[in-house]
Amino acid sequence: MIKSMRRQIITIGVMIVILNLYGCSRAIKQSNSMPSIENSLTDQTIDTTSDDMLLQVVYDNLFHKLLAAHGKEYEIVMSWNKSRQAIYMISQLEAEVNNGGYNQFYFNSSGQFAKPLPDALKLVGATKFADLTERANKTFEKENSKITEHQDGTIEGFSKSYENNPLNKFDDEFYKLNETKKLQKIQADYIRKNKKHFTD
Repeated sequence: MIKSMRRQIITIGVMIVILNLYGCSRAIKQSNSMPSIENSLTDQTIDTTSDDMLLQVVYDNLFHKLLAAHGKEYEIVMSWNKSRQAIYMISQLEAEVNNGGYNQFYFNSSGQFAKPLPDALKLVGATKFADLTERANKTFEKENSKITEHQDGTIEGFSKSYENNPLNKFDDEFYKLNETKKLQKIQADYIRKNKKHFTD
């Protein structure tokens, strides 16, 4: 079951890389039931948004702040308060790992947040995810030449980089951990307890 799931994740990950390589921009999905976020986020919006939509609403607000980033994503994100930084970075991790594993996380621009990410996870109370990401970071640094050996900018190279990749074990651990610890729920709870850190 895990091998089948990994194959599906790798396939989705490769499709995402294809879109990235051809310059397609990330689309933000808007739901009819989701409050409309323009330039600001209010206490009322947070209070009246359901748990299953709250993280997306906050993320969309943060993403809106990056629309004019032009290559300065890291600098802008790191200029935010620690709570906003944490939710943005964790959302990046979760999207990448769920789509193509830690290998994809480090390969894409999200990897620039690898070093501060464990502290962001600890801040919101996701300590087991923080430990997992710290171990993945150490493995990526130690095994970097092996992991990136085939990553030559082609789809074939990226696909080949999954073979015997030492990061694969962290993907399995992430999925199992998320079944019980629910990273999205941890973040939603944190946002509700610290809503002043997210309102404009």
